[in-house]
Amino acid sequence: MQPLLRSAHRCTLKPLRSAAAAGNIRALSATTRARAAAEGESHYDPPTGWLWGIKPGEKYEKEGWEGIMFWGFGGAFVALAVGYAFKPDTSIQTWALEEARRRLEVEGILKEPESKE
Repeated sequence: MQPLLRSAHRCTLKPLRSAAAAGNIRALSATTRARAAAEGESHYDPPTGWLWGIKPGEKYEKEGWEGIMFWGFGGAFVALAVGYAFKPDTSIQTWALEEARRRLEVEGILKEPESKE
C-alpha cells in the first residue's frame, strides 16, 4: 500500500478500534450499546399485582380527561358513521347507468318513467 493510503486507512480504523476495545460496539452492528441512566431510582411504578393498580372493592376515580375523550371520540365516531351511511353514490357504475338511461330516453328507445301521483 502507498503511505498515503495506509495513513488514511489507519485514521478510519482508529475510532473503531478504540470503541471496540472499550466494549461499546455490539456484534453485527455499527451502533454503540445503550447504557442505563445511573439515577438510582426507577422511572416506573413498582408492580402491585392488581389490574391497572386498582384493588378489588375500591371505587375507581376518573381523571379529568377521561370524560372528554370518551364523549369526544364517541361523538366523532357517531358523526362519521352517519356521514358514511348517507354519503352520495359516486361510483362509475351508477353514473354510467344514469347516463345510458338518459341517452336511451332522448333517442326514444326507452320510455320515461311515469310519476306515481
